[in-house]
Amino acid sequence: MREMKCECGHVNPIGTILCESCGRAMTEEAIKESLHDMRYEGSARRSQTYNKTIVDKVWNFFSSVKVGVWLIVITLIASALGTILPQEQYIPSGSDPAQYYKDEYGWFGDLWYTIGFQDLYNSWWYLLLIASIGVSLVICSLDRYIPLRRALKNQKVTRHEGFLMRQRIFGNSEGHGREEAFEQVKSKLKEKRYRLREENGNILAEKNRFSRWGPYINHIGLIIFLIGSMLRFIPGMYVDELLWIREGEKKIVPGTNSQFVIENKKFILQTYDKKKDNQNFDQAIDRVGSVPKNFQSNVVLYKREGGKIAGEPAKLKKLESYQIKVNQPLKFDHYAVYQMDYKLNEFHDMWFRLENKKTGKFYGLMKIDLFNPKDVYNLGNGYKVQLLGFYPNFTGFAKNGEPQSSSPIPDNPAFLFNMITPEHPKGEKSFAAIRETIEPLGNNEYKMAFAGIDTRNVSALTVHKDLTLWVLAFGGFIFMIGVVQGAYWNHRRIWLQNKDGKVLIAGHTNKNWYGLKREIAFVLEGTGIPEPIDQQEKKKEGEQEG
Repeated sequence: MREMKCECGHVNPIGTILCESCGRAMTEEAIKESLHDMRYEGSARRSQTYNKTIVDKVWNFFSSVKVGVWLIVITLIASALGTILPQEQYIPSGSDPAQYYKDEYGWFGDLWYTIGFQDLYNSWWYLLLIASIGVSLVICSLDRYIPLRRALKNQKVTRHEGFLMRQRIFGNSEGHGREEAFEQVKSKLKEKRYRLREENGNILAEKNRFSRWGPYINHIGLIIFLIGSMLRFIPGMYVDELLWIREGEKKIVPGTNSQFVIENKKFILQTYDKKKDNQNFDQAIDRVGSVPKNFQSNVVLYKREGGKIAGEPAKLKKLESYQIKVNQPLKFDHYAVYQMDYKLNEFHDMWFRLENKKTGKFYGLMKIDLFNPKDVYNLGNGYKVQLLGFYPNFTGFAKNGEPQSSSPIPDNPAFLFNMITPEHPKGEKSFAAIRETIEPLGNNEYKMAFAGIDTRNVSALTVHKDLTLWVLAFGGFIFMIGVVQGAYWNHRRIWLQNKDGKVLIAGHTNKNWYGLKREIAFVLEGTGIPEPIDQQEKKKEGEQEG
């Protein structure tokens, strides 16, 4: 790494435009400028200096503000696309995602699933986009913060005359360098809370330098926020799962590493009554039939104990009973279980009788558990029924004649039976669905007569855990500090130099030039030193006159 030594003796990194110490122009382009670009004090940024190794090229790519903006835009577009169709975790429990998206949304749903958008926010390329934004923020910040801080730290009180002349606020007057005038200026600068440095009778007044670090504080806040977002993909840090649980059923609470079990004792639904309740709901009741007033799940929470040895059953220790209502979740061990949805009267058991079609005589009663059906049902006296096929959600027949089922949820159950009787030891085949019976091998002597159905209610509970929330909040807090720091203060500097009987005065701020000019006017009032001019406005006026 080569270095550039200024005439003032300060050694600058290669690529420096303005000397970090005295402000002398170090390049031909800087010498020709009418006004210096002071965004980074003319310091050498790594991205504009080195472009040889692969590390340099990667650094330069991510240091570009345009690249950072495009990464954010692409991520926002991808995030928006992920909301067009429901993510995989929100489709009905037990459904085959590939079949579900195709059946519900046609060719678009099939394409959606094929390109992997059904689990967008956990996909490798989406996580890579988030990580790239973080890398861009870090490199952009370091590429600008380090040289800027070095330049501001190394700046001398006495600056090169060319540096002062190329500031936007500049004035040059003769015969006003009296000591009394400078003392008056210093007094007023202190009144305006400037921090003064003096060298050989020259003055550098500076205040609010910390405001220059506002954007970098913003970046730190965003980086912390992104880290919090990435922590959500670490197991145990973030859980947001939907749990469908039926009355009387026990299930492991998802995301708890099988430590907790919840049992749905009873689901309760209360609706508004036109006679007893507020009449404001009358129109809604007339329109939809019923309006939920309250729905809740009465549950019992257990903790699993034992079962650490293979084959040893785990014991359940009861922790508490609770009524989960909307906005009244069950909370335990950083988890919260919310009442989200419900399903009434889900099919649970179906009852059939084996009936002789001619005589109408029944031979036994069989109960089919729709969630755990048996292969054979023995009715006694040589009568039994084999279950050759079970289709929980029958949707029709395929082209080859095979019955189809869209999900394991028994919303429309259908069965293929083989009825074995003393008259027919090999059995008779019968396909039975709700309101439909098909005898594929001709007329049978026996049939499966529907005898009833048992239903139960199902609760949809959302299990939520978020240990990253404080990280996200802290990142947002740091970000807001940077916003306030950069928005409500501005870095102002005033140089006052007495050179060969001439008074040179220059001023610079990163924003709010009007406020700086007002302060300079206040400081110079009554000193006899003329106010400097705004060279940029003077140039614009000259161009308009020309």
